[in-house]
Amino acid sequence: MKLFVRDLTVIDASYLCPQRGMVGESWILDVVMSGELNEMSMVLDFSRVKKQIKQLVDQYVDHRLLIPAASAAIQTATTKAEYMTVDLVSDQHTIHLHSPEQAFCFIDAEAITIESVTKHVQQVLLGNLPANVQGLEIILRHEKIDGAFYHYSHGLKKHDGNCQRIAHGHRSPVELVVNGQRNADLEQQWAQRWQDIYLGSQEDVISVRELNLSAAAVNVNDETHYGFRYTAPQGEFELAIAKSVTEILATDTTVELLACYIAEQIKPQLVATDRLDVFAYEGVGKGAMVTIG
Repeated sequence: MKLFVRDLTVIDASYLCPQRGMVGESWILDVVMSGELNEMSMVLDFSRVKKQIKQLVDQYVDHRLLIPAASAAIQTATTKAEYMTVDLVSDQHTIHLHSPEQAFCFIDAEAITIESVTKHVQQVLLGNLPANVQGLEIILRHEKIDGAFYHYSHGLKKHDGNCQRIAHGHRSPVELVVNGQRNADLEQQWAQRWQDIYLGSQEDVISVRELNLSAAAVNVNDETHYGFRYTAPQGEFELAIAKSVTEILATDTTVELLACYIAEQIKPQLVATDRLDVFAYEGVGKGAMVTIG
Protein backbone atom coordinates (compact mmCIF):
# COMPACT_ATOMS: atom_id res chain seq x y z
CA MET A 1 0.00 0.00 0.00
CA LYS A 2 1.23 3.49 -0.83
CA LEU A 3 0.30 6.82 0.72
CA PHE A 4 1.07 10.09 -1.07
CA VAL A 5 0.95 13.69 0.09
CA ARG A 6 1.40 16.42 -2.51
CA ASP A 7 2.34 20.00 -1.67
CA LEU A 8 3.20 18.89 1.84
CA THR A 9 5.42 21.92 2.43
CA VAL A 10 7.77 24.35 0.70
CA ILE A 11 11.49 24.57 1.40
CA ASP A 12 12.57 28.21 1.22
CA ALA A 13 16.35 28.38 1.45
CA SER A 14 19.47 29.72 -0.23
CA TYR A 15 22.53 27.83 -1.37
CA LEU A 16 26.12 28.55 -2.31
CA CYS A 17 27.26 27.94 -5.87
CA PRO A 18 30.75 28.67 -7.30
CA GLN A 19 29.20 29.88 -10.57
CA ARG A 20 26.08 31.73 -9.35
CA GLY A 21 27.07 32.80 -5.84
CA MET A 22 24.26 32.85 -3.28
CA VAL A 23 21.03 31.59 -4.81
CA GLY A 24 17.58 31.90 -3.23
CA GLU A 25 15.40 28.87 -3.90
CA SER A 26 11.92 27.48 -3.23
CA TRP A 27 11.11 23.80 -3.67
CA ILE A 28 7.69 22.20 -3.25
CA LEU A 29 7.92 18.88 -1.38
CA ASP A 30 5.82 15.80 -2.19
CA VAL A 31 6.16 12.44 -0.40
CA VAL A 32 5.17 8.87 -1.21
CA MET A 33 5.31 6.23 1.55
CA SER A 34 4.76 2.52 1.32
CA GLY A 35 4.05 0.11 4.13
CA GLU A 36 1.67 -2.21 5.92
CA LEU A 37 -1.65 -1.06 7.30
CA ASN A 38 -1.65 -0.38 11.02
CA GLU A 39 -4.35 -1.12 13.59
CA MET A 40 -6.38 1.79 12.21
CA SER A 41 -6.18 0.33 8.67
CA MET A 42 -3.80 3.13 7.67
CA VAL A 43 -0.16 3.33 6.68
CA LEU A 44 -0.03 6.63 8.55
CA ASP A 45 -2.60 9.23 9.51
CA PHE A 46 -2.52 12.14 7.02
CA SER A 47 -2.54 14.84 9.66
CA ARG A 48 0.24 13.09 11.56
CA VAL A 49 2.51 12.54 8.54
CA LYS A 50 2.16 16.13 7.39
CA LYS A 51 2.98 17.49 10.82
CA GLN A 52 5.86 15.09 11.45
CA ILE A 53 7.58 15.51 8.09
CA LYS A 54 7.10 19.27 7.99
CA GLN A 55 8.55 19.58 11.48
CA LEU A 56 11.68 17.64 10.47
CA VAL A 57 12.14 19.60 7.23
CA ASP A 58 11.65 22.91 9.05
CA GLN A 59 14.15 21.89 11.71
CA TYR A 60 16.97 20.67 9.49
CA VAL A 61 16.66 22.23 6.01
CA ASP A 62 14.16 25.06 5.62
CA HIS A 63 15.35 28.69 5.94
CA ARG A 64 19.00 27.65 6.08
CA LEU A 65 21.95 28.32 3.82
CA LEU A 66 22.66 25.04 2.03
CA ILE A 67 26.40 24.32 1.73
CA PRO A 68 27.89 21.83 -0.80
CA ALA A 69 30.29 20.26 1.71
CA ALA A 70 32.33 18.39 -0.93
CA SER A 71 32.98 21.45 -3.10
CA ALA A 72 36.58 22.62 -3.39
CA ALA A 73 35.29 26.21 -3.34
CA ILE A 74 33.95 25.87 0.23
CA GLN A 75 35.90 26.39 3.44
CA THR A 76 34.45 26.12 6.96
CA ALA A 77 35.75 26.51 10.51
CA THR A 78 34.33 26.50 14.02
CA THR A 79 35.03 29.78 15.82
CA LYS A 80 33.34 29.44 19.19
CA ALA A 81 30.60 27.38 20.75
CA GLU A 82 27.84 26.86 18.16
CA TYR A 83 29.32 29.42 15.71
CA MET A 84 31.24 28.93 12.50
CA THR A 85 32.60 30.66 9.41
CA VAL A 86 31.65 29.57 5.91
CA ASP A 87 33.54 30.83 2.86
CA LEU A 88 32.84 30.48 -0.85
CA VAL A 89 35.88 31.39 -2.91
CA SER A 90 35.73 30.84 -6.68
CA ASP A 91 36.75 32.67 -9.84
CA GLN A 92 33.29 34.25 -10.01
CA HIS A 93 32.31 34.82 -6.36
CA THR A 94 33.71 35.44 -2.88
CA ILE A 95 31.13 35.20 -0.08
CA HIS A 96 32.01 35.04 3.61
CA LEU A 97 29.77 34.37 6.61
CA HIS A 98 30.09 34.08 10.36
CA SER A 99 26.87 32.86 11.97
CA PRO A 100 25.36 30.35 14.39
CA GLU A 101 25.73 26.78 13.14
CA GLN A 102 21.95 26.37 12.99
CA ALA A 103 21.87 28.84 10.08
CA PHE A 104 23.64 26.31 7.81
CA CYS A 105 22.74 22.96 6.31
CA PHE A 106 25.61 20.86 4.96
CA ILE A 107 24.85 18.67 1.96
CA ASP A 108 27.30 15.85 1.22
CA ALA A 109 27.78 16.75 -2.45
CA GLU A 110 29.98 18.82 -4.73
CA ALA A 111 27.02 20.98 -5.78
CA ILE A 112 23.59 21.87 -4.51
CA THR A 113 21.08 20.44 -6.94
CA ILE A 114 17.49 19.34 -6.63
CA GLU A 115 18.82 15.76 -6.62
CA SER A 116 21.40 16.29 -3.85
CA VAL A 117 18.89 18.13 -1.66
CA THR A 118 16.28 15.41 -2.28
CA LYS A 119 18.77 12.76 -1.11
CA HIS A 120 19.61 14.80 1.99
CA VAL A 121 15.95 15.34 2.93
CA GLN A 122 15.27 11.64 2.51
CA GLN A 123 18.16 10.81 4.85
CA VAL A 124 16.82 13.27 7.42
CA LEU A 125 13.41 11.63 7.37
CA LEU A 126 14.51 7.98 7.37
CA GLY A 127 14.43 6.57 10.86
CA ASN A 128 11.99 9.19 12.10
CA LEU A 129 8.81 7.54 10.82
CA PRO A 130 6.76 4.66 12.31
CA ALA A 131 8.06 1.11 11.89
CA ASN A 132 5.25 0.08 9.53
CA VAL A 133 6.47 2.63 6.95
CA GLN A 134 8.76 0.50 4.79
CA GLY A 135 9.50 2.83 1.88
CA LEU A 136 9.84 6.58 1.47
CA GLU A 137 10.14 8.61 -1.72
CA ILE A 138 10.82 12.35 -1.61
CA ILE A 139 10.02 14.54 -4.60
CA LEU A 140 11.20 18.15 -4.78
CA ARG A 141 9.92 20.30 -7.62
CA HIS A 142 9.69 23.91 -8.68
CA GLU A 143 6.47 25.84 -8.88
CA LYS A 144 5.37 26.24 -12.48
CA ILE A 145 5.55 29.99 -13.06
CA ASP A 146 3.79 31.66 -15.98
CA GLY A 147 6.04 34.65 -16.49
CA ALA A 148 9.13 36.22 -14.99
CA PHE A 149 10.72 35.24 -11.69
CA TYR A 150 13.90 35.89 -9.72
CA HIS A 151 15.99 34.28 -6.99
CA TYR A 152 16.70 36.45 -3.96
CA SER A 153 18.36 36.01 -0.57
CA HIS A 154 17.95 38.12 2.55
CA GLY A 155 17.65 38.08 6.33
CA LEU A 156 15.00 39.57 8.61
CA LYS A 157 16.63 40.36 11.95
CA LYS A 158 13.34 41.42 13.57
CA HIS A 159 11.63 38.13 12.78
CA ASP A 160 11.02 35.81 15.73
CA GLY A 161 11.42 32.66 13.62
CA ASN A 162 13.99 31.27 11.20
CA CYS A 163 13.56 34.16 8.75
CA GLN A 164 16.03 36.04 10.97
CA ARG A 165 18.89 33.99 9.46
CA ILE A 166 20.97 36.31 7.30
CA ALA A 167 21.19 34.04 4.26
CA HIS A 168 17.96 32.33 3.32
CA GLY A 169 15.92 32.97 0.23
CA HIS A 170 13.18 32.34 -2.26
CA ARG A 171 12.41 31.71 -5.93
CA SER A 172 9.64 34.18 -6.61
CA PRO A 173 7.45 35.28 -9.51
CA VAL A 174 6.71 38.95 -9.99
CA GLU A 175 3.48 40.32 -11.45
CA LEU A 176 3.32 43.96 -12.52
CA VAL A 177 -0.04 45.16 -13.75
CA VAL A 178 -0.34 48.54 -15.46
CA ASN A 179 -3.86 49.81 -16.08
CA GLY A 180 -5.28 46.32 -15.68
CA GLN A 181 -2.80 44.55 -17.97
CA ARG A 182 0.28 42.58 -16.96
CA ASN A 183 3.42 44.23 -18.31
CA ALA A 184 5.79 41.45 -19.37
CA ASP A 185 8.60 43.89 -20.20
CA LEU A 186 8.60 45.40 -16.72
CA GLU A 187 8.40 41.95 -15.15
CA GLN A 188 11.39 40.77 -17.15
CA GLN A 189 13.36 43.86 -16.15
CA TRP A 190 12.90 42.99 -12.48
CA ALA A 191 13.65 39.33 -13.09
CA GLN A 192 17.00 40.35 -14.56
CA ARG A 193 17.67 43.00 -11.92
CA TRP A 194 17.10 40.58 -9.03
CA GLN A 195 18.42 37.36 -10.54
CA ASP A 196 20.53 35.72 -7.78
CA ILE A 197 20.47 38.96 -5.78
CA TYR A 198 21.15 39.60 -2.11
CA LEU A 199 18.78 42.21 -0.68
CA GLY A 200 20.24 44.00 2.34
CA SER A 201 19.04 46.73 4.69
CA GLN A 202 21.03 49.96 4.97
CA GLU A 203 20.96 49.93 8.76
CA ASP A 204 22.81 46.58 8.80
CA VAL A 205 25.71 47.74 6.60
CA ILE A 206 29.11 47.78 8.29
CA SER A 207 32.68 47.97 7.07
CA VAL A 208 33.98 44.52 6.14
CA ARG A 209 37.06 45.30 8.25
CA GLU A 210 34.87 45.15 11.35
CA LEU A 211 33.46 41.69 10.59
CA ASN A 212 34.71 38.56 12.35
CA LEU A 213 35.53 36.60 9.21
CA SER A 214 38.02 33.84 8.44
CA ALA A 215 41.44 34.26 6.86
CA ALA A 216 39.83 33.37 3.52
CA ALA A 217 38.38 36.89 3.48
CA VAL A 218 41.77 38.60 3.69
CA ASN A 219 41.42 40.27 0.28
CA VAL A 220 37.85 41.47 0.79
CA ASN A 221 37.47 45.25 1.13
CA ASP A 222 34.83 47.96 1.19
CA GLU A 223 35.40 48.80 -2.46
CA THR A 224 34.26 45.40 -3.65
CA HIS A 225 32.02 44.04 -0.90
CA TYR A 226 29.24 45.09 1.43
CA GLY A 227 29.53 44.00 5.03
CA PHE A 228 26.39 43.21 7.04
CA ARG A 229 26.04 42.52 10.74
CA TYR A 230 23.05 42.24 13.02
CA THR A 231 22.01 40.55 16.24
CA ALA A 232 18.76 38.60 16.34
CA PRO A 233 17.20 36.20 18.87
CA GLN A 234 19.21 33.27 17.43
CA GLY A 235 22.52 35.13 17.70
CA GLU A 236 24.88 37.41 15.78
CA PHE A 237 24.97 37.15 11.99
CA GLU A 238 27.74 38.50 9.73
CA LEU A 239 28.09 38.49 5.94
CA ALA A 240 30.44 39.91 3.31
CA ILE A 241 29.14 39.73 -0.24
CA ALA A 242 30.10 41.43 -3.49
CA LYS A 243 28.41 44.74 -4.28
CA SER A 244 27.75 43.54 -7.82
CA VAL A 245 25.22 40.96 -6.55
CA THR A 246 23.66 43.10 -3.83
CA GLU A 247 20.96 45.75 -3.68
CA ILE A 248 20.61 47.94 -0.59
CA LEU A 249 17.19 49.05 0.64
CA ALA A 250 16.53 51.84 3.14
CA THR A 251 14.04 49.54 4.89
CA ASP A 252 13.81 45.95 6.04
CA THR A 253 13.35 43.38 3.27
CA THR A 254 9.99 41.88 4.20
CA VAL A 255 7.84 41.02 1.20
CA GLU A 256 5.48 43.85 2.15
CA LEU A 257 8.29 46.39 1.91
CA LEU A 258 9.69 44.76 -1.24
CA ALA A 259 6.32 45.31 -2.92
CA CYS A 260 6.40 48.97 -1.91
CA TYR A 261 10.01 49.31 -3.07
CA ILE A 262 9.26 47.85 -6.50
CA ALA A 263 6.29 50.20 -6.88
CA GLU A 264 8.38 53.24 -5.92
CA GLN A 265 11.11 52.25 -8.38
CA ILE A 266 8.66 51.78 -11.25
CA LYS A 267 6.50 54.86 -10.60
CA PRO A 268 8.84 57.34 -12.38
CA GLN A 269 8.57 55.24 -15.57
CA LEU A 270 4.78 55.69 -15.73
CA VAL A 271 2.58 58.64 -16.59
CA ALA A 272 0.70 60.35 -13.80
CA THR A 273 -2.65 58.77 -14.66
CA ASP A 274 -1.36 55.17 -14.79
CA ARG A 275 -2.47 52.66 -12.17
CA LEU A 276 0.16 50.14 -11.06
CA ASP A 277 -0.53 46.94 -9.13
CA VAL A 278 2.53 45.13 -7.80
CA PHE A 279 2.25 41.50 -6.70
CA ALA A 280 5.50 40.55 -4.95
CA TYR A 281 5.87 36.91 -3.92
CA GLU A 282 7.81 35.32 -1.09
CA GLY A 283 8.38 31.87 -2.52
CA VAL A 284 5.30 29.85 -3.47
CA GLY A 285 1.73 31.10 -3.25
CA LYS A 286 2.17 33.91 -0.76
CA GLY A 287 3.24 37.53 -0.90
CA ALA A 288 2.08 41.12 -0.78
CA MET A 289 0.45 43.53 -3.17
CA VAL A 290 0.45 47.31 -3.40
CA THR A 291 -1.37 49.73 -5.69
CA ILE A 292 -0.35 53.20 -6.74
CA GLY A 293 -2.12 55.66 -9.07
